[in-house]
Amino acid sequence: MAAVSTKQETTMLSWDEFDKEDATEAAAKPAAAVVGAALDQLDSDAAGSVEEARAVSADDSDAVARAKKALNDLDIQEGLDDLEGASARVHVGDKQMINARADLNQLVPFKYDWAWQKYLDGCANHWMPQEVNMNADIALWKSKDGLSEDERRIVKRNLGFFSTADSLVANNLVLAVYRLITNPECRQYILRQAFEEAIHTHAYQYCIESLGMDEGEIFNMYHEIPSVAKKASWGLKYTRSISDPEFKTGTPETDRQFLRNLIAYYCVLEGIFFYCGFTQILSMGRRNKMTGTAEQFQYILRDESMHLNFGIDVINQIKIENPHLWDAAMKDEATQMILQGTQLEIEYARDTMPRGVLGMNAAMMEDYLKFIANRRLTQIGLKEEYPGATNPFPWMSEIMDLKKEKNFFETRVIEYQSGGALSWD
Repeated sequence: MAAVSTKQETTMLSWDEFDKEDATEAAAKPAAAVVGAALDQLDSDAAGSVEEARAVSADDSDAVARAKKALNDLDIQEGLDDLEGASARVHVGDKQMINARADLNQLVPFKYDWAWQKYLDGCANHWMPQEVNMNADIALWKSKDGLSEDERRIVKRNLGFFSTADSLVANNLVLAVYRLITNPECRQYILRQAFEEAIHTHAYQYCIESLGMDEGEIFNMYHEIPSVAKKASWGLKYTRSISDPEFKTGTPETDRQFLRNLIAYYCVLEGIFFYCGFTQILSMGRRNKMTGTAEQFQYILRDESMHLNFGIDVINQIKIENPHLWDAAMKDEATQMILQGTQLEIEYARDTMPRGVLGMNAAMMEDYLKFIANRRLTQIGLKEEYPGATNPFPWMSEIMDLKKEKNFFETRVIEYQSGGALSWD
């Protein structure tokens, strides 16, 4: 015990010592002053060098001389004032999903780490359509006995809708959503999503071209086939107002308008309208039919699952930061939007699948869509509207929810994963 006591006494600090200047610190002060003076001199030398570069010389052409003179008149502050948000360094507390005053050109510090992570995950999951072999699909499609008329109808209808739908989503992102989301890390993901939508449209075009389909028929289907046209028209009505360059958030009504758009595009277009078609095509792949097309749809579904999760997070964050927007009327409207989307997709299922095919029928698809609708409702804090709805296609959950390093068609190992395991989360 005595030894311990002695050791404690010899290492005990005196509070008086904190008032005394450490010798090392004292020595550092003059050094810091020297460094500061050196940096000031460096700034001065740099400024002089810049002025020298800006001076008009006898060798300068008239155009070069005018360019230099124009820069002499440049008002830097005027340019900075035009940048979005305040000019000060950004603090996390200044960041908001909408109507933020923080400078949107300053990515960090992050407020929403989940948005940045989704951006990184999207980059890790990068793929291109040409990497998928379409030879088996081409042979099957050209074969007289390869596919039934019911199966051909499913392929054509789905390529018709999806080739348009991803363009609608991309246009909405680029022309409206990006501008109105006032958070840089979310904008970073939106840029990634917009690129992925371009890849998806490319994938549909690649399938259509590979199979030798009538491109005009497929790409114009959203004008000609009622079940396809209805879905496209339903989404477009939520884009019109906010894509106006003069549209701005900042009032309860305009904020709600923007929120409606996010619910329409993330919860309905990407969260419901894709599910019937994807289930049909992926079911073909499970039966070793149209495996190249199905493989592309598999990767698209993985991307869309991440888009959906991002959108849900954005919607919920806006609700947290603006609770006054999420009143009884808005909740009812959001519920109606999801229910309308579900009804349109049920009608689409009946149109694409008038008879049972691929181990499924329209009634099973209706059950599945009601199950999906319940999930979308609860994800944004609303109550289920289809009690007892169950999932008749559990293999779809496996595709979306499990980590896989090999696609479920057993065709090839995914080699274009550059930064992480294939994730369906």
